[in-house]
Order: sequence, then C-alpha cells, then structure tokens
Amino acid sequence: MKLLEGKIALVAGVGPGLGAETALAFARAGAAVVLMARSTAFTGELAARIAAEGGRAEVFSGSVADPAACEAAVARARESFGGLDVLVNNAFHQGERTSALASSPEDWRQVLDVNLIGPLQMVKAAVPLMKARGGGSIIMVNSDQAWRVVPTFAAYSASKAALVSLTRHLAAELGESGIRVNCVHPGMIMADSLRRYFQELADRNGCSYQDIHDSIASKAALRYIPEAREMAGTLVFFASDLSRPITGQSLCVDGGTHFH
Repeated sequence: MKLLEGKIALVAGVGPGLGAETALAFARAGAAVVLMARSTAFTGELAARIAAEGGRAEVFSGSVADPAACEAAVARARESFGGLDVLVNNAFHQGERTSALASSPEDWRQVLDVNLIGPLQMVKAAVPLMKARGGGSIIMVNSDQAWRVVPTFAAYSASKAALVSLTRHLAAELGESGIRVNCVHPGMIMADSLRRYFQELADRNGCSYQDIHDSIASKAALRYIPEAREMAGTLVFFASDLSRPITGQSLCVDGGTHFH
C-alpha cells in the first residue's frame, strides 16, 4: 500500500521547485491533490502530468492572502475528492530585499500577509474538514532564514521566524483533534536559479562554477546541496501516518547545514 493511499491533500503555493515536486510526490504516494496557485499556467500542466501518471489532481487559482480564496480552495478539495487530510502551506513572498531600516511598512504587510497570515487563513479553512475525518497533517514550508540573518531579507526572515511560533501554537491547539502541525525548513535548493547564481559568483570572483559549488556544499555535513525532489520526500513523511506521534516540530532539510 502506498504511504498516502486514500488521503486528500491541498498544496498551497504550487510553482516550479518544491511546490511542484511535493504535489508530484504526494500523487505518486497515492494522494488526491488540489494544486493552489495564483496562476493556473503552471499548475494546469502539472495536473496533466499527474493524470498521465495515473494520479488525481485539481487546479485552483487564488492567493493565500485572500481569505475567500482560502475557503474556496478547501471547498474544492471537499467537492472534488470528499474532504481534506493534508495541507501544505508553501506560498511565500520575499519582499523588497532591503535592510530592516530601509524597508517600508507596506512591504512588511505584504510579506506577512502571504508568509504568516496566509498560512493561518488556510489552516482555519482546513481544520473543519480535517476534524470531520478524525485528524490530519498541516505542513508549513519554512526556511533556514527563520534562524539565519541575511541583511537584505529582514521582513522575510521575521515572517518565517513568526511562522515557527505559529506552528507550535497551532500544534498545541489542534492536538486533541488529532491534527499535527509541523515545519520543514529547506536551505539552498539545487535548481537552475541557484546554478545561475553560482555562475555569477564564479564570474565575479574569477574562479570556476565548480569551485563555488564545492565551497558552499562543503558547509553542509553531507557535503551536498539537496534538490527539491529529495526534500519532497520529507513532506511525504509528515503527510503520512508514519509521523503520527510528531507535532509542533521544525525539521531542517538542508543536508546538515543547520542543526536545531
């Protein structure tokens, strides 16, 4: 039997990278999946790929910053598949990429709306359906920047640190209903965008791409930078009954770059 056989999942914030790989991994593990994103251009193709592999997927267009969209996305899971067992909050907003003092209050509001208030709104919409099915799993896709100071990501880092606290509060509040709430903290993800960044660093420093890659990878205990498809396996674990005794936890998925 597949790990997620019979489960219904909603992945909020599906785009190229971890969102897509998580949706694919869930479908391959047997779950029916609702793909939520602001645009359906990418999710439509992803749903077709899942269907071609024998899985089930529905597409929903909306932003987690919109409470009505959160309610409607959860309603789609109920209407299409009969309920909801797993919620993945993967939507994020990086903000202006300035220092804290140079940033604008409006930018902070936009970042918090997506990175903190959005996940809470999704949870509030999802909980009644999870309670009706006897429990569930909520997974917050966080970041290593919840702990790490990056000077130009003040609003983003603060929102992710707050998400850790929200996760713990929700875990305490929802435990008696059999609903688990956990955080997954990726670090760098080996993808085309990161490869381009490494090449820019190499060009700037007069060295090779491999020199930059190896220098950064050496900071991880496992000496490599994970890919999104590998990280998605951790989300399958948290979505499955294998993680039934685990709630309120934060797990680094970064090859051993941080230890918490």
